Amino acid sequence: MTTYPFLDVSVETPMLRLRAATDELLEELAHVVRAGKASADPAPYDDPMSFYEPDPDLRVAKWLQAIWRGRGMLNAQSWRLFFVVVVDDEPIGMQDIIGVNFTTFGTVATFSWVSADHRRRGIGREMRSGALQLAFDGLAATEASSEAFVDNHGSNAISRDLGYESNGVEWATRGGEPALMNRWRLTRDTWAAQRRDNIRLRGVEPCRTLLQRL
Repeated sequence: MTTYPFLDVSVETPMLRLRAATDELLEELAHVVRAGKASADPAPYDDPMSFYEPDPDLRVAKWLQAIWRGRGMLNAQSWRLFFVVVVDDEPIGMQDIIGVNFTTFGTVATFSWVSADHRRRGIGREMRSGALQLAFDGLAATEASSEAFVDNHGSNAISRDLGYESNGVEWATRGGEPALMNRWRLTRDTWAAQRRDNIRLRGVEPCRTLLQRL
């Protein structure tokens, strides 16, 4: 698709691809959401992409609605780009990159999930690495943030491994209940010092150009 550049962007690493979340790819991934394999323990925060809905069909419907809603709210200051994670030609999860006051501060955040069948294989770290390459190298971000509940050891470990610095704590809810979250911060200079040369970006320039005009 060339008429909407946000659906042409992709990121390739030696382990996986982040492909823009077209409806066709979402349809291939829907069975993972329907089967409840997108949920995690400990649970993530109450993001619009939350998977707490117990009814499988309604869970899929709400998941798709959140993505479609996010597509329609893109502007230069605040945006969310959705990617399907593909490993060996199989869609197994999602990685989002979120612009936060982007024209003012150049900051991004990330949100992701992986099917329960593919966890603890280093995929989460590789997904984040690909997202950071797109954010800093492709979209000229100046800083990336991440948040994870204090008992989400996997996400916190990924942030440490990728060079994020601790940036305090805050309260958030999951399943409607309050819990404490760690905040993490990664500057462009820190990322650049460990920039990988084996991650390729495709279709970024038209996306960046249109995003700046919206």
